[in-house]
Amino acid sequence: MSGTVELMASRGAERRIEAPISAVACARDGQTFAIGTVEGEIYLIPMAVLRQPEAWQRVEAHDGAVLCLAPDAGSSGFVSGGEDNRLVRTSANGETTELHRGRRWVECVATTTSHIAFSAGKDMELRDASGEKTLKTLEHPSTVTGIVFDAKGKRIAASHYNGASMWFVQAKVDSVRGLAWKGSHTGIAIHPGGEALVTTMQENDLHGWRLADGHNMRMSGYPKQVASLDFTRNGRWLATSGADAIVMWPFFGGGPMGKPPAELARLPGVFCSFVKAHPKQDVIAAGFEDGTVLLAETSSERVLPMCMGGRGRVTGVAFTPQGGAMVFGTEDGVIAALDLSEAD
Repeated sequence: MSGTVELMASRGAERRIEAPISAVACARDGQTFAIGTVEGEIYLIPMAVLRQPEAWQRVEAHDGAVLCLAPDAGSSGFVSGGEDNRLVRTSANGETTELHRGRRWVECVATTTSHIAFSAGKDMELRDASGEKTLKTLEHPSTVTGIVFDAKGKRIAASHYNGASMWFVQAKVDSVRGLAWKGSHTGIAIHPGGEALVTTMQENDLHGWRLADGHNMRMSGYPKQVASLDFTRNGRWLATSGADAIVMWPFFGGGPMGKPPAELARLPGVFCSFVKAHPKQDVIAAGFEDGTVLLAETSSERVLPMCMGGRGRVTGVAFTPQGGAMVFGTEDGVIAALDLSEAD
């Protein structure tokens, strides 16, 4: 374990702040990371000062918790939603612009290079890349709990109570494709090839739909509620939290139905709290409830520890688009950044 300390010391930097971390993202150009807190702050980490935590910039973006955070539609900057009922744009140099102020928390946000989508209560609003023009408002049967665009940006889906809803972004007449399954759906992911949509459940389960025919897929057996899920870059695996290992469901060879999940990087008695797939390699980053963060290869099962414990439950992980650097944040207010360019 001594090597893990050296890895953090030789390739990373960290800073402990007063507030728990609620969200993490990287700009599309890969030049800046953003970390949101429950106190409404956003910390900006430019790549140029990745390992200089005293140079990381603190921005007061929201009055209340940052509930969601995503890269802006443009090459740099971010959009965030908060408990102050606002959608805010934060530029790479720390300037903030209010894009929306409403009567409900802005709980979810997702972006492509041409669209910004956010939710407040039952409504999901779709805007153009400027963030100023509302293209359409899509109403759902209950509060939206997650938003995701497909890989081509042509469809957008939302999770909510009793299922999920999918819409075509450019449709002149908005007709919803409803995906029904009783229960509380709390988060959402879509297969990179558009083959399936999967939601996390309030129960210790996942539920999925094969999009070709709407066939239901249930993935269960977790000891704890699944708080995080992410497909690998080629869509072969769906990585999830919810156990004392990274749980990996196969989306090939007829899976996941009828096939058991694989498990990577088991830490007996310590639950995985956040997963993030590497954008360019068959690698999963996993954060655990004790603050352990590691990288696991899906093919060889080789594990590379980033740091071990003592930092609080990991609540967010993000890579640059090329995967050469990553940041993570924890419930205890630790922000950490790692240069992975030498660690491949």
